[in-house]
Amino acid sequence: MNKQTLAIVGPLEPFAALDPFFRAIEKGLEGQADGGHFFDLLADDVVFEYVITVPGYPRRVEGRAAIADLYRPYGTMLVLDRCDLTGVHRDAAAGVVVLEYASQGRVVASGRPYANRYVSVIALRERKVVHWRDYLDPVAVFEAVGWPRAASPQDVRAC
Repeated sequence: MNKQTLAIVGPLEPFAALDPFFRAIEKGLEGQADGGHFFDLLADDVVFEYVITVPGYPRRVEGRAAIADLYRPYGTMLVLDRCDLTGVHRDAAAGVVVLEYASQGRVVASGRPYANRYVSVIALRERKVVHWRDYLDPVAVFEAVGWPRAASPQDVRAC
């Protein structure tokens, strides 16, 4: 990790649970984006949009430091054992890379298995990630960590 990224992100130890994810993304962006570590690949003002996600997860996060803050506590909930690229689609002229990947790991609290599939649509400018749209299978998350409670009639308000 370069010194500028280290100053923004801090030490990497809190992110160890996501190492397989980081390695897969680095491999998928190899030759397209500059940087040694996942966080080095991101522009300072990168925008992440989580299009298909789970309740309570942010829909939009702006900035490399904010992404680091979002990912830092993952190891308290999930640990990934592997993350494999299943597809890489590049359009160099448009500066877009689409990554398909799958992860396997476990839930820290219960030891239950976790497996998910993802699609990330990544826009690059000046060899840095400037925009990231992420899609995952929320059912896979619920099966691993538990289903959200159903809304009660008191939760539903008329428009």
